[in-house]
Amino acid sequence: MSGSEKPELIINGKRLDGRMPNQLRDIKIETGVIKNAVGSAYIEWGRNKIVAGVYGPKEALPKHVQDPEKAIIKCRYAMSPFSGVEDHSRSGPNRRSTEISKVTREVFENVVLLEQFPGGEIDLYIDVLQSDGGTRAAGITAAAVALASSGIPMSDIPFAVSVGKVGNQLIMDMDKIEDNYSDADMPVAISPRTGEILLLQMDGNLTKSEVSAGLSMIKEAGETISKIQREALKAPYEKILERYKE
Repeated sequence: MSGSEKPELIINGKRLDGRMPNQLRDIKIETGVIKNAVGSAYIEWGRNKIVAGVYGPKEALPKHVQDPEKAIIKCRYAMSPFSGVEDHSRSGPNRRSTEISKVTREVFENVVLLEQFPGGEIDLYIDVLQSDGGTRAAGITAAAVALASSGIPMSDIPFAVSVGKVGNQLIMDMDKIEDNYSDADMPVAISPRTGEILLLQMDGNLTKSEVSAGLSMIKEAGETISKIQREALKAPYEKILERYKE
């Protein structure tokens, strides 16, 4: 296949990895993976492997960044140099990681009850250990679980996932090959309790009806993602209860 030739991504109604157009990759989440963090989570989303850690609340430093009415969130999204073969898989900040750090911070500024910690700072770290498309959404989903496990008060536990387009077909949760050759990609983060959209970005072109259909797909997939998030948060307590029963 030449560099300019697109692979056929959907064959007989199925994608290259065997999924249907509206099907998520397998997702596994585990909490408490970083000993010194106040909250942490590890997610495997398809072939993505990501760790999120939360530190704080603590005094915001330097002092000139403090907000006397609420805490601030500092977020760092980074891809390990060994995480994948993409150009952005190198150490140090770059344009993409800076942009994802910013939009991730904005997602959580809408759900963390920052006014309860005036003058404070909450640090959120998202490290991609292995990447295969959709790391922004997977990182937000993991970070939401890490924050919830920290005990820092939140109004909701958001999730994120993307919808893409191949030809005239909308597909859910693209992997890296699909992302590279798709006609559009729309990552979205949602607060499931209210349905509020906390993040919506778009690469490529979607019609108004395609955006509406894509959002419906995302909300439906969100029921599955939110259930996995809640189960990950309950798992440590269920293990404790099992020990008591023994």
